[in-house]
Amino acid sequence: MSALIVLAAGGTGGHMFPAEALAGELVGRGVKVALVTDRRGQAFESRLPGVALHRIRAGRPGPGLASRVLALCEIALGLLAARRILRALAPAAAVGFGGYPSVPTMMAASRLGVPTVIHEQNARLGRANRWLVPRMKRIATSFTQVDGLADIARTRIVETGNPVRPAVAAERGAPYAAPTDGPISLLIIGGSQGARILSAVVPAALALLPSGLKARLAVAQQARPEDLEAVKHTHETNGIHAEVASFFTDVPARMRRAHLVISRSGASSVAELCVIGRPAILVPYRYAADDHQTANAEALAAVGAGWTMSEPNFTPETLAQRLVTLFAQPQSLAAAAAAAQHLGRPDAARRLADLVIETAGGAR
Repeated sequence: MSALIVLAAGGTGGHMFPAEALAGELVGRGVKVALVTDRRGQAFESRLPGVALHRIRAGRPGPGLASRVLALCEIALGLLAARRILRALAPAAAVGFGGYPSVPTMMAASRLGVPTVIHEQNARLGRANRWLVPRMKRIATSFTQVDGLADIARTRIVETGNPVRPAVAAERGAPYAAPTDGPISLLIIGGSQGARILSAVVPAALALLPSGLKARLAVAQQARPEDLEAVKHTHETNGIHAEVASFFTDVPARMRRAHLVISRSGASSVAELCVIGRPAILVPYRYAADDHQTANAEALAAVGAGWTMSEPNFTPETLAQRLVTLFAQPQSLAAAAAAAQHLGRPDAARRLADLVIETAGGAR
């Protein structure tokens, strides 16, 4: 296939990472790719060699009337710009990954008769994709069940999984050995720069563990730059062997070595946990749009692939109790690791690329 495919994504990592994975898969097949995003998406330009980047304007509606009017004006301007871009590129298909910057491009593609596919990363349909679903030809999902798609014909929906980075897929298949009486590797991640609640609760919880359990811990924790010293000090004071950094460049390898992960439940984090197959305590970000992180965490918990702790219940005492229970039941950790791996889709980028090419080819 020599035609061009246009990708449209919001500028945050949750939308851009799967777009990046699909771009790599398509380029590897000899397909030309262009990306349409907002100014935030320009940060990914160096990570997408050979992909033409186009920027449009797009607003995110806020709570006030003035904010909503301004956002609609931004979207209208973005729609005009997207129409010009699409007419110039004449793509064989357009693929949207959510986020408000994807709305103008996907709406313009639909109006111009370009075959369309949207990808939903979460277990609950995002607001931008919710607007677009009625106009889209195919809908790719990361989960078998997605809140908000109950009234959509199943023939339009394809579960592809959420594409992950090659470094993550490379760790697939590494065996999991639950800790019995040796060292326990504990990984704490909360996005690219950690999360404040994890920095506050996890060190305090580990301090409450029995001394014998604390002596077995090998902790790697992401923390925000402003929290680094406090987290390090707490771990050191309580005799916890810990490596603390604001960013780890080798998260996939660390995840593979981990006996347990404590993490937010964003779409990318959940997909990586499942591809590598590691048990996790998931702490959904309570202010995430439409509470989609809770939906993601509950989808894993429902099949025994992890445990959900809401922010109000995520206290040092409750976390310490949960850790004592889990580390005393290595069979539970092993079962959760197996359940997570069963959910993993290491070939999600290939499956999504197949769907996109099929949709483009069918239209032609």
